[in-house]
Amino acid sequence: MLALVVAVGTLAVGGKAFLGTRAGGSAPPAAKPTAIPVTVAKVTIRDLPIERSGLGTVTSLNAIDVKFRADGQLQNISLQEGRDVQAGDVLAQIDRRPYEAQLAQAEAAYQKDTASLNNAKADEARANRLSQTGAGTMQAIDTARSQVAVLTAALAGDQAAIDAARLNLEFTTVKAPIAGRVGLRQIDEGAVVHASDSSGLVSITQMAPISVRFSLPQDDLPALLAGQAQRELAVAVDSRDGTRHLADGKLAVIDSQVDTSTGMIRLKAIFPNQDQALWPGELVTARILIRTDRNAVVVPSAAVQNGQNGSYIFIIKSDGSVAAAPVKTGPSVGDFTALLSGASPGQDAVLDGQSRLANGSLVSPREQPADGPATSGNAS
Repeated sequence: MLALVVAVGTLAVGGKAFLGTRAGGSAPPAAKPTAIPVTVAKVTIRDLPIERSGLGTVTSLNAIDVKFRADGQLQNISLQEGRDVQAGDVLAQIDRRPYEAQLAQAEAAYQKDTASLNNAKADEARANRLSQTGAGTMQAIDTARSQVAVLTAALAGDQAAIDAARLNLEFTTVKAPIAGRVGLRQIDEGAVVHASDSSGLVSITQMAPISVRFSLPQDDLPALLAGQAQRELAVAVDSRDGTRHLADGKLAVIDSQVDTSTGMIRLKAIFPNQDQALWPGELVTARILIRTDRNAVVVPSAAVQNGQNGSYIFIIKSDGSVAAAPVKTGPSVGDFTALLSGASPGQDAVLDGQSRLANGSLVSPREQPADGPATSGNAS
């Protein structure tokens, strides 16, 4: 019985000692905070092309309606619709015979008056000789001289008639006045045409070079004038949806006044268009390079956040945590934004997951993929 009491007491003391050790001992260590995975990119230095863009229309420098300059039956049409022609190429032929007859008539009159003039000159010479011997009179000399003058004038008129007849004969051959692309034919062979007809033979549109007319807000006018004073401003043209680049050219004209109804200034750029990538009447997006900001401090635009106090970016510190750095932003070009203050080249900026971050948050950074933001695009 005594042995049982001793055993129970020993167990009670041991249990109390065990419980005291659990109650008074140190707590287990706290778990370390989990690092938030984020994508980062370096703050870098690069040149930023500052552009402005606007919707424009492709316009031919010369587009004409080829009309007839002689009357007659249209005997032959040699043009091919939709083909390119050069200045001077024969397009059609009008019946030449009436104009050949007119030319022959004018030449005959010239020959007749030439013979008469030669005879009048001979009469004048005889009158002068007779006057010198006293056998002639001054009246005869004056009459001979007047006849020579009359026939000389008639001969000049005959020459003018010959020139006019030759010109009319030349007009029977319809030629392309400019180089360009032929449109749809407006008349058929065998028709009788007149110089007074309102409709012509065909239209010709100059394709190269070609122009693009577009508009920009009047607020861009000072920058445009300043850039044009220094150099020719480059203009790039893309498809209307911006998916395809079409051509590169130069700014040619800034309009002399702002449209008061829209507040826009009209511009015209010239493009070589040898490959005919631009088509008259086509709607395009024109981008004009106003200037290039050299050695700008930039960061991918995805890194820039907007808060109540302005723009900021999350910078990775050396201990693996982040800090929100207020920044002053400049123009954005493509996927990059210029930083005028608040960040330095070489710093790591967070590109995604900013909604889960706060000052001091521990992050697990990974580099931006190689196919990151491009540098092309329009500046805002």
